[in-house]
Amino acid sequence: MKSLDAIRISPQASIHTAMSAINDGAVEIALVVDSSGALVGTVTDGDIRRALLGGATLATPIHAFIHRNCCVVTRDVSRADVLDLMRARTLKQIPIVDADRRLVGMHLLHEIIGSAKRGNWAVVMAGGRGERLRPLTDAVPKPMLKVAGRPLLERIVLHLVGSGVQRIFIAVHYLSRTIEEYFGDGGGHGCRIEYLREQEPLGTGGALSLLPESPDQPVIVLNGDVITQFDAGGMLAFHQAGGFAVTIGTTEYVHTVPYGVVETEGDRVRTLEEKPTNMWQANAGIYVVSPETIRRIPAETRFAITSLIDDCLRCDEPVGAFGVGRDWIDVGLPKELARARGVATP
Repeated sequence: MKSLDAIRISPQASIHTAMSAINDGAVEIALVVDSSGALVGTVTDGDIRRALLGGATLATPIHAFIHRNCCVVTRDVSRADVLDLMRARTLKQIPIVDADRRLVGMHLLHEIIGSAKRGNWAVVMAGGRGERLRPLTDAVPKPMLKVAGRPLLERIVLHLVGSGVQRIFIAVHYLSRTIEEYFGDGGGHGCRIEYLREQEPLGTGGALSLLPESPDQPVIVLNGDVITQFDAGGMLAFHQAGGFAVTIGTTEYVHTVPYGVVETEGDRVRTLEEKPTNMWQANAGIYVVSPETIRRIPAETRFAITSLIDDCLRCDEPVGAFGVGRDWIDVGLPKELARARGVATP
């Protein structure tokens, strides 16, 4: 919000004052703040109606009707997580507080969904069988497995919507009806969802050939089984600024060799390094692809997006690497699913 002054009231304010704040602020809520700036709670028009029906008058102090256990977030919570929280709790507003619970702002549902709309599309790959997660995937497609009560695919959709993406394509094949019935046309998630129906698995690249029209802006492409809070806007800006044909989202992969490593020359030892640690930039299964690059994908042919990237590299076309951070899990194995669900594994 640009200003909180219109909806800020004190705990000693009257019901009439609270009603005026709700009316003037036009966001269906008033925020109750004490003299130190700390948030005491919230008051909605519903709270006021119940108070008046219970015998209160317009002059009655509001303090007895404050919703003190209201949902709040801190500044570091991402817009996608805020949107997820709003959806889960059916909220239109969530106050933002600092470490001392001082009020510093407020998220509004209509601003999160509507303020940063992007013309970029996103394509989410959700057609695989998830063989390595059987029997969990015998009746449920892998992207619909739940983590913290919400399907993986829904978390991706909400993250994209929270990043301003309004048009999302989901590539489906295995148990596609489960996905289509859950999301419908996307209206319930604040976006437009369309389906790329693969008659046979086409791979991450091949599914892009099913797009109903050629995009005019770079497209975000990602696997439907990742948990990530990657900066979609930052990745798109990086891609554009670098003039890349494709940008690969990368994450650090660190591996410690559990033994001492011996380097030899002939039969002589040159070095001995005890349990060395190596780090690589791993492919996170998240990409941004330029429109002209997408147009090179063969129609309805099984085609991996890595083959497209190899082709770009052979032609000396620039391919970018954008770090998506370590907050990333590829839910492809039972142990990774357990980790995502917070379950300890041996």
